[in-house]
Amino acid sequence: MAVGNVGVATVARRSLRVRVRELIDREKILGPVFVTPALLLLVLLVAYPFAMALYFSVSNAFIGRPSHFIGVQNFVNLWQSDAFRQTFQNAFVFTGSAVAIKLVLGISLALLLNQQLWFKRAIRGAVLLPWVIPTALSTLGWWWMFSSLYSVVNWTGIAVGIMDPPGPNWLGQKYYAMTAVVAVNVWRGLPFFAITILAGLVSIPRELYEAAEADGAGPVGRFWYVTLPMLKPVLAIVVLFSTIFTFSDFNIVYVLTHGGPINSTHLFATLARQIGLETGRIAEGAAISLYLFPLLVFVVYAQLKFVRKEVY
Repeated sequence: MAVGNVGVATVARRSLRVRVRELIDREKILGPVFVTPALLLLVLLVAYPFAMALYFSVSNAFIGRPSHFIGVQNFVNLWQSDAFRQTFQNAFVFTGSAVAIKLVLGISLALLLNQQLWFKRAIRGAVLLPWVIPTALSTLGWWWMFSSLYSVVNWTGIAVGIMDPPGPNWLGQKYYAMTAVVAVNVWRGLPFFAITILAGLVSIPRELYEAAEADGAGPVGRFWYVTLPMLKPVLAIVVLFSTIFTFSDFNIVYVLTHGGPINSTHLFATLARQIGLETGRIAEGAAISLYLFPLLVFVVYAQLKFVRKEVY
């Protein structure tokens, strides 16, 4: 009897495992099981904070007092602030110059890495270092190099004769400070451009280059009429992501300059933190952080439409 009971129990366990396996293999069940964790993360870390920011931006929320709905008054009142107008200008100067430089240098570096080089794999790995190092840690290194007292940049420039002693105060003067934050952003974002564009270069068929060469096209002609058209979808995606990341940059500016001197390097993220958290004006901080959201939506839509047109 005991042996019979064991056999019945074993058969029951096997049939249970079979039923569970069949249940899991069903697409209607397996799909939601895999998607649910990602949806929870999106809701908790993206949707909920975004909804709260929208709520605060149309209210008069201030730390320690009840809030009331005031509509778009915060967005209108921001234009009366010199700091916000300066930040609006800074955002476009910072993003436009940084993305343009990264695009040119990224294409150049990708073309170089696509050549036959010694230690190619090691070089490609080294190129990724600025991208994988934590932003705050690497920016602290740049802060030390740009420091007015211990500036490695100034020491090097004076040593090679391109600067006069004692050299510029990189983080204490308006235009030098913007140059410094743009340079650090380019240094950090260049690997993303280079590696992504390199992947696009590798996928271009060699037959196209051979046909262009047979037609008499030189290196410049092959790049202009073969490489660049084939890279357009890749470049559109890279520029799209880089534009979003650069507009919303926070760590580099906060660590290097805290938005100074005299608001000359403030971006929307750093100004929103200063207004919303340091002064307690949560409603104004939320409005600042959301100000460019409609523009970024339009940019994303336009670039994705361009990508679909190029691909399909």
